[in-house]
Amino acid sequence: MALADGALPVLPLGADKRPLGNCPVCADLACGGRPNMKTPGPCVCPWPCHGWAAATTNPHVLASRQWGLAWRRARAIGYHPGGAGVTVVDLDNADAVDWARATLPATTTVATTRGEHWIYSGTVRSVNKVREGVDIKSLMSYARWLGPGIGTMTDVPAAVHALVAEKPAARPAPRPVTVPAPVGGGACPHRSPVYLERGIAMAEQRITAATSGVHATVYRTFLAVLAAHGRCGCLTDAHIGRLFTAAQAKGESPRHCTDAWTNATTTLGM
Repeated sequence: MALADGALPVLPLGADKRPLGNCPVCADLACGGRPNMKTPGPCVCPWPCHGWAAATTNPHVLASRQWGLAWRRARAIGYHPGGAGVTVVDLDNADAVDWARATLPATTTVATTRGEHWIYSGTVRSVNKVREGVDIKSLMSYARWLGPGIGTMTDVPAAVHALVAEKPAARPAPRPVTVPAPVGGGACPHRSPVYLERGIAMAEQRITAATSGVHATVYRTFLAVLAAHGRCGCLTDAHIGRLFTAAQAKGESPRHCTDAWTNATTTLGM
């Protein structure tokens, strides 16, 4: 809670340093989440559950019963560097540390069990294995909290930007929408098509702007869109596809998008 008060989005890690499922349904990956938990699994609950997307500063979520079960099992604290506005250069061995000392500008450093974390101000795309023993952890990733470290934090250096740029993004292309648009039949509250277009654009922006609790943000956004536009028949497959594309761009799996959408329609009795 103290870390969250300091604007560090946190999440519970198990003894194997992997994020824990944060609700009974997702305990031990019973929901089918990916074993490495680098991206959210296909969770069907509305609570933030998997990996970096679950990291949050919200004290009510952190103290909730759902998260309490995970915190009691946790053996370490993880955090989402990108959500905190920082980049972690994870140096996994002595050779990697020597390379950093010869190549990168001094910044805040934290000792790890096998090497060091060098922490810089600013965010970049997260990439593993940019060179032997070196991972870059920032956006859409998590790191283990090992203390505040020593030294004055400096900005992400050009050398790190260059390493990230050398590795092409491995994100798969968004998949087409897999859920039907609501049938409709209710009274239409839209005075013009602009009303619906503005609502979809705002929903896309809300998902895109999320830096923590992405899993929950996607569900709540789907819920809001359906509540406002889902009963009159104006919501089309194209609109839903835009929302799914925005969610997948933040790391949500296609199956999770489908599950979140189904959850939202069930919640609203549609």
